[in-house]
Amino acid sequence: MIAPLTMWDADATLGGRKVLDGADVQVEYGQLVALVGPNGAGKSSLIKAFAGLLALDGGVARLNGDDVTTLSPRERARRVTYLPQERRIAWNLPAVEVAALGAPFLSGAEALARAHAALAEVGVAHLADRGVAEMSGGERARVLLARALTNETPLLLADEPIAGLDPDAQRLVLERLRARADDGSAVLVSLHDLTLAAAFADGVAVMDQGHVVAQASPMEALEPEVLRQVFGLDGQWIEGPNGPLLAARRAQ
Repeated sequence: MIAPLTMWDADATLGGRKVLDGADVQVEYGQLVALVGPNGAGKSSLIKAFAGLLALDGGVARLNGDDVTTLSPRERARRVTYLPQERRIAWNLPAVEVAALGAPFLSGAEALARAHAALAEVGVAHLADRGVAEMSGGERARVLLARALTNETPLLLADEPIAGLDPDAQRLVLERLRARADDGSAVLVSLHDLTLAAAFADGVAVMDQGHVVAQASPMEALEPEVLRQVFGLDGQWIEGPNGPLLAARRAQ
């Protein structure tokens, strides 16, 4: 059986630069996979290809077994939620209206009810009527996460959703994405923090130069050789009070 999020031998170029080079990755229902790698490794490009926002030069990206390029924008929206790294919002709409945009196939009243619930889930119910332009960056990030959670698709893509957030907010975001996977969704999230990836993900896919060099359980994918070759780190995993911790230093 084909996994609900599947990419095989994907090649893509952006601005004349090859950003995907034979990339392969799979995410099963009920699984959260963390996509990690250095800056420029191709993580955002891989996620955008799954969302149908980056054309492939070769290979295929599939949503529930169907080539993403064969699906209309409406059908893609029914299958997959995409949370981009950018947190720009064009208009100063109230938070609840922004969150309700995540449920385009519901009536207005149903979408607003689901939006209120999602804002409460991420701890910003009190900001429901405040304009997003009047919020801090962390508050706006939670509103955009609520918009993604309002859309109850079986597949969820999140591109660097914890970038720039304080530690408490980072854990909240990952806990909510973990909950979506535990409820049966297939979740693919790009991260830079390897310790958080190991703590929250079922599996880790390591990218380097547009290629997925390893996909396995966190400890297997982030083995010492991969840490050294991809991240330039000499490190090992130790058991911490809240899960595995990476003890590492820059490789000599």
